[in-house]
Amino acid sequence: MDNQRLLLWAALGFLLLQVWTSWQLDYGPRPQPTVAETGVSETTNLTGLTDQTDAIPSDDLPPSVSNSAVQSGVTSSDIPGAVENTVPEGERITVTTDNLRVYISTVGGDINGVELLQYPTSLETPDDPFVLMSRDIDQYFVTQSGLRSGETDVPNHGDQYTAVQTEYTLADGQNEVRVPLQWTSDNGVTVTKTFVFTRDRYLIDVQYDIQNNSGSSINVEQYRQLSRKPVTDDETQSFIYTFIGGVVSTPDDAYSKVDFGDFSDTTNTRESVGGWAAIIEHYFVGAWVPDQNETNTIYTKSSFDQRRLPQQRYNIGLLSRPQQISAGSAGSLNTGLFVGPKIQERMREVAPNLDLTVDYGFLSVIAKPIFWLLQKIHSIVGNWGWAIVGVTMCIKLLFYKLSEASYRSMARMRKLQPQLASLKERFGDDRAKMGQATMDLYKKEKVNPLGGCLPILVQIPVFISLYWVLLESVELRQAPWILWIKDLSLMDKFYVLPVIMGITMFIQQKLNPAPVDPIQAKVFLFMPLVFTIFFAFFPAGLVLYWVVNNTLSIAQQYYITRHVLAEK
Repeated sequence: MDNQRLLLWAALGFLLLQVWTSWQLDYGPRPQPTVAETGVSETTNLTGLTDQTDAIPSDDLPPSVSNSAVQSGVTSSDIPGAVENTVPEGERITVTTDNLRVYISTVGGDINGVELLQYPTSLETPDDPFVLMSRDIDQYFVTQSGLRSGETDVPNHGDQYTAVQTEYTLADGQNEVRVPLQWTSDNGVTVTKTFVFTRDRYLIDVQYDIQNNSGSSINVEQYRQLSRKPVTDDETQSFIYTFIGGVVSTPDDAYSKVDFGDFSDTTNTRESVGGWAAIIEHYFVGAWVPDQNETNTIYTKSSFDQRRLPQQRYNIGLLSRPQQISAGSAGSLNTGLFVGPKIQERMREVAPNLDLTVDYGFLSVIAKPIFWLLQKIHSIVGNWGWAIVGVTMCIKLLFYKLSEASYRSMARMRKLQPQLASLKERFGDDRAKMGQATMDLYKKEKVNPLGGCLPILVQIPVFISLYWVLLESVELRQAPWILWIKDLSLMDKFYVLPVIMGITMFIQQKLNPAPVDPIQAKVFLFMPLVFTIFFAFFPAGLVLYWVVNNTLSIAQQYYITRHVLAEK
């Protein structure tokens, strides 16, 4: 096997992979609103109700919500014993902790705004926290949760709660903030929905305390869902494909991605003990996490209401089994909401398999140890750029003997170039005789043409795994290296690293045996230029890896080539 031809095909395959991911970003399937003549789409997998003028849209509810629940709307004035200074209808409650600023609506007690205080939107605006959730049309991503019962009215996410204050702040020395909201029905059912925020956590506990003074037993279920707008071009990076959509985890299927376009598919509805449901983007995630011993129905659906929702909405959620609450007694329902960065060790503490939202694909078995090593080196050097350099050096050291065998084989092939050129002149276009003469020459000189190929093939999975580690790790977001590299997750705006990468690739070519075929030689001559242009749009952290890897390869190959060529 010709080493040059293998490298050429590998380079072509890499380029085709990047072209495919770019095509997915620009022209891949994207869910579009399906609007009926009435302006409201049909939901295919979950039943809903006829839309009511003064109620939430029917297809914005989980399965089988009753008409009485949809149409109920209790205001603060209807609640017996409500405090005098109640929050006006639809008021926003602001909760500020060390990590989060969260906005809760008194309508439904829904979280319709989340700002991550430790993660600025950009380096140019360090005081502007990243907005993970928002009710704004162009950023729409909210949580919705509520209760349902076949026997009585209970609050869904369209009903009005009351609250005693609109501002909560986690004070110094305080470990927890509790935000209670209250709802009471005409027949004596009182629901207190409490949000519990804890210091240094991205997990929000949501608790329902239900007092049944209705005079009869009731069955109550809780639902919780995430609702998001379609993906737009401003949310994606050029030349880099990252998944934005739904994710489901169950004991039978640890990690299953669901494209927004498949949210209306009935096969997504499943029952699970434990697990979780989430919507993810590149570095961040929102996930409803139930008690891992609780049985829930996990569902997805799409909704569209021309009057209330100007865009398609994609909902993914959990619906619990009924809990019976006897007359005169109380019951409680609990769940967790994780909203924050995809930091693996933090997500592992929240729920099994939640850390899989950092998706390394089928090479996770290799990528996870690489990320572990990256973290360990970072804990020593304190800089993610130098950690990348350290990981690259460790990988080169691990494969030193394989690389040495490859470079020795290529060096011996280089010594045969004059003889191969002579064979080319002798046999011309007779490929059969040329091939036979070449193999005879290899056998005579005891050169294995596969010697330079196999070591390279063995290393390819490791290189691809490192690629995904650097691409998926939120730790590299806005992480500086040196001088002009202020953010390893963004492209080098001065193109210094891509140019250096192209130069190192050109030097490597000169150290390798030149192709005998003149056409192949010309194509190979342009490869460094093509890769330089392509890598100019890659995150600086990825380009840094290639620069360091190429530089170490050049040093190793130069030494081995000179040593082999000096042999008598």
